[in-house]
Amino acid sequence: MTDITAASGPSARTENPAFPTEREAFYVWLRIALLSFGGPAGQIAVMHRILVDEKHWISESRFLHALNYCMLLPGPEAQQLATYVGWLMHKTRGGIIAGGLFVLPGLISIMALSVIYAAFGKVGFVAALFFGLKAAVLAIVIQAVMRVGSRALKSSASQALAAAAFIAIFFFNLPFPLIVLLAGVIGFIVTQLGVSAFASNSGHGASSSTALVDSLLGDELPPHARPSIARTLRVTLVWLLLWLVPVALIVMALGTGNVFSQIGIFFSKMAMVTFGGAYAALAYVAQQAVQHYHWLQPSEMLDGLGMAETTPGPLIMVLQFVGFMAAFRDPGALSPMTAAVLGGLLATWVTFIPCFLWIFLGAPFIEMMRGNRALAGALSGITAAVVGVILNLAVWFAIHTLFREAVPVRAMGLSFDLPLLTSMDQWAVLLAAGAAIAIFRFNANMIATLGGCALAGLALHLLKLM
Repeated sequence: MTDITAASGPSARTENPAFPTEREAFYVWLRIALLSFGGPAGQIAVMHRILVDEKHWISESRFLHALNYCMLLPGPEAQQLATYVGWLMHKTRGGIIAGGLFVLPGLISIMALSVIYAAFGKVGFVAALFFGLKAAVLAIVIQAVMRVGSRALKSSASQALAAAAFIAIFFFNLPFPLIVLLAGVIGFIVTQLGVSAFASNSGHGASSSTALVDSLLGDELPPHARPSIARTLRVTLVWLLLWLVPVALIVMALGTGNVFSQIGIFFSKMAMVTFGGAYAALAYVAQQAVQHYHWLQPSEMLDGLGMAETTPGPLIMVLQFVGFMAAFRDPGALSPMTAAVLGGLLATWVTFIPCFLWIFLGAPFIEMMRGNRALAGALSGITAAVVGVILNLAVWFAIHTLFREAVPVRAMGLSFDLPLLTSMDQWAVLLAAGAAIAIFRFNANMIATLGGCALAGLALHLLKLM
């Protein structure tokens, strides 16, 4: 990869920092993982801020191009985006490091909290810490919408498409895949008609000098990103074996009625159909886990979602909690806690291994097509819709952070949650306002803001004010 910077001559080498080594990248990805609170919107914001604005590893256009592809895939888009960028920077090992580290803090946090939850029930001081974190995350999510929106929505057409996407998903609960598909079709057709509303100059035919100003990665196609039949077959075989062989062995050894077999099969299915983000997927998971398998109670599912929302990592990490509780309730010959840990790890494995398959299999083809004008138009349309989706996540998160209750509105085609003003949580509002002032007025760094709000939440708990 250092050849990319060296190719532009001595001036490029002196004006730009050295291309990061794998070791340097490891610590940056670890930092991103530890700061990845707040669901997809907050996680994308963290990556954008560090990778594009701070480190200049990847250009704005290439970041959005990768994000567009990840939004089309089943599974957690933020983790897949980290895997994609890590793969671009340092090949397959870089993708494994980036994607693996993105999951690790959440895996450890959810596992520890699940053990505490199963052993002792709800713990007040932990809930208080998370209460403060959620308020800070809200301010970070709002900043994400503003940052991504200001850079992605360059025309009135893209702004209108983003607004339409938000209205469609928030007020009418239209399926996320349908919104993305329509946005892509609109961008494709408009571009084919010769209209520049969704035109993109992000193709890899851009000049090297411009690319180097934007990012260390540049805009050319790295050699390892060129697709081939041999590579495609090898990637498919390796990752399918890693995904499905453990599940097959468990089913053959224990039978289909065993809880571990059920976890492996159910969450493997979920890995293939979880389009539309974590919230869309979790509604189905909650229904199946509570009503069909009877692994959890409805209140326990909400507690698990609360854990996932306020710990680093993808929201879909709540599936680890579901697998944990399922095995805890039906441990078989194992001790309940041992079975629970194994159940949580199995759910995590079959949820995230497919994410690496989607990226390593499809990303080379997506990279090859960056210069295609029609595809660029379609992806630019999707980019605009994605901004509307991120805004929807931000509003959803705000409603459930600042208000204790929301009334479902289901009339005249509308389908959304209306917060009850009388249920407003004054402490959540004050903490969120303080976090917003710290970030927007004083440009406070993310760690300080998160830490300050977490300590404030703990103080409120100790003073018995919440």
